[in-house]
Amino acid sequence: MKYIFILLSLFWLQEAQSQQFWLRGRVIDSTNGQPMVKASVFCQNTSLGTVTNNEGAFALELPNGGYDLIISFTGYEKKMIRISPDDASRSLDIVLVQQDKSLQEVAVVGSTAIPDGWNRYGSFFLEQFIGSSPNAVQCSLENPDVLKFYFSKKKNRLKVMATEPLLVRNQALGYRIQYQLDSFAYEYDTQVATLTGNPLFEALTGTEAETKVWNQNRLIAYQGSRMHFMKSWYQQRLVEEGFRIEKVINEASFETENLQQPYDSSIFIPGDNQTVEILLTGKIRVKYDKEKPHPDYIKLYKLPAQIRVQMSVLQISESFVIEQNGYFFEQSALTNAGYWSWEKVADLMPYEWRPSGL
Repeated sequence: MKYIFILLSLFWLQEAQSQQFWLRGRVIDSTNGQPMVKASVFCQNTSLGTVTNNEGAFALELPNGGYDLIISFTGYEKKMIRISPDDASRSLDIVLVQQDKSLQEVAVVGSTAIPDGWNRYGSFFLEQFIGSSPNAVQCSLENPDVLKFYFSKKKNRLKVMATEPLLVRNQALGYRIQYQLDSFAYEYDTQVATLTGNPLFEALTGTEAETKVWNQNRLIAYQGSRMHFMKSWYQQRLVEEGFRIEKVINEASFETENLQQPYDSSIFIPGDNQTVEILLTGKIRVKYDKEKPHPDYIKLYKLPAQIRVQMSVLQISESFVIEQNGYFFEQSALTNAGYWSWEKVADLMPYEWRPSGL
C-alpha cells in the first residue's frame, strides 16, 4: 500500500508540474547593452511578476496559458510581449529604449493642463476607472497625486495620465492593484471613455473572516465575467456555465439570432499549441442567466426591474485566439458594451485565479 501511495503521489506531482512552465530572460539597455537591474517584469492582469537581478535576468513560473508580459523601467519605453508555454524552451532577450520626451508632449498638445484637476475631475475619473459597482465602493486610490489632467476645448475631451503606476486597494476582493496607466480619455460629445494600461495584482493578507469574504466576493466577480466567458468557450462549456450567444444580424434594430453551433468547425478551430481560434466577426450579444443584473446597474441605466439575465455586447473586429486560461489576443480586437463595460477595475480578477475545486 505504501508503494502504491508513493506512485500515486509522484503521478499527481508530475501532473501538477505539467500545468506550469518557466519563463526566463534578460533585460538590457539599448544604448550600451548593459543589463538593467530591478526592471519590472510581470504578466498583466495577474499577480505574477518579479524584478531583474544584478545581471538583468529574471525567471517566472507561470500556470499554463497565454499572457501579455510587461517589461518596464523608469525613463524607458514599456515593452509588451505575448507569451505562452511555447516560450519555455528559449530565453528572452529584451531590449528597452529610452523614452523620447517630445513624444509625451505631443500626446497632450492642444490640451490645457488643469492645476486643480483632481478636485474638478477626480470623482469622475474614479467612476470611469474603478467603476460604480458595489465592489467599487470598497476601493481606494492610494496615490491620486500622480495623476495629471488635461482638457482640450477643441475636441471637448478630457485626458488623464499618470507619472507613476496607480495603486488601488480593493478591500472587496482582497487585492492591491498596481496599474500602469498609459492613458485615459473621455470624449464628451460621444460619452465614450477609452482606457489603456496594465494591472498587476497583489493578494492582501487578512484575517480568516476577511479571507472567507474575499473568496466569496471573488467567485461572484468571476461568475459571468468576460474571463469566465472566454474560459467557458475554450472548454466548450458555454451552456453548462450559463452563457448564451446571439449574433446581431441587424444593428439598426438590434435584431439577433441564436448562435446555435458555437463549436462548429467553421467558427471554433482548435490549435496545436493548446489554443482555440474563433473565426467570428461583427457584433454578438452574450447573456449570462445564472446571476441577475445588480440592482445598481438596473437603476443606473433605467432598465426594467424584471430583467433576469446579465447582458453584454462584444464588437469583434477580427478573428481572435483563446488560451486555456481565458487570455485572448489580439485584445484590441474586442470591445465591450453592456454589463461587462459597467464592471471596471473594481471587478477585475487575475487570470490565474480559479474557483475552488477546478
